[in-house]
Amino acid sequence: MNTKINIAGVEWRNPVTTASGTFGSGMEYSQFVDLSKLGAVTTKGVSNIPWLGNPTPRIAETQSGMLNAIGLQNPGIDIFAKRDLPFLLDYDTNVIVNVCGKTLEDYCEVVEKLADYEVDMLEINISCPNVKEGGITFGQNCAAVENITRELKKRAKQPIIMKLSPNVTDITETAKAAEAAGADALSLINTLTGMKIDIHKKAFQLANKTGGLSGPAIKPIAVRMVYQVANAVKIPIIGMGGIMTGEDAIEFIMAGATAVAVGTANFTNPMATEDVITGIEEYMKKYHVEDINDLIGCVK
Repeated sequence: MNTKINIAGVEWRNPVTTASGTFGSGMEYSQFVDLSKLGAVTTKGVSNIPWLGNPTPRIAETQSGMLNAIGLQNPGIDIFAKRDLPFLLDYDTNVIVNVCGKTLEDYCEVVEKLADYEVDMLEINISCPNVKEGGITFGQNCAAVENITRELKKRAKQPIIMKLSPNVTDITETAKAAEAAGADALSLINTLTGMKIDIHKKAFQLANKTGGLSGPAIKPIAVRMVYQVANAVKIPIIGMGGIMTGEDAIEFIMAGATAVAVGTANFTNPMATEDVITGIEEYMKKYHVEDINDLIGCVK
């Protein structure tokens, strides 16, 4: 039974990684999960300088999910490279560093620094506010997606995965823009913008007012978007959004994802990633699937 997949020349032992922002940089979960069993570990977003993130409260539970407005708090690339990356590189797994920024120059600085490290892939979070464009996020404008992808491809030594925002009219348009500019792969979906109000306090539950909705509530939307993008581009897709079980993962793979990322499930079950891998293997045995690649996009 083969569970290996290949994305942009990088072989994974199985199609499961972690969703950025839900697994720290691996160290935090290593007491619960054998990182070497994962296809890859995707880190929390890393910026060129330390980010403090948003004011609290910045997490709110919702029905079948949660809202977060963390604000991509992180210690910055220099501390990450000195403290977190050496820890990760001790494990026999692929390392995917999620890169965030507020301007094109911010992204470029991080990507250029990571060229000197043994990182396997870069995931570019283009759902960050683009300060120079008055708050419009890179991921909501096709021209901006194409421009940032092209510029980062010039500088990156590792394959580039562009992480797409679902907060658009047609996600296939931004997907095609990233592909046209040379993206090696895509990951989708990022969180959906939501809001929650405390009716007893007559106040917003999040200090930021809005936050990103994740968890099982968004899975049907995520599967639909993965299916649409898989039928619009030719590059591999890492699907994510509410994956809790191996069966959830298989659904994304059948829709067209080559790999999947487990996110919010890590908060309720620290062993979720390993459970998803086991679930995929059990499904393959049950239905006599010899190669996981045979399931990619099998539902048309």
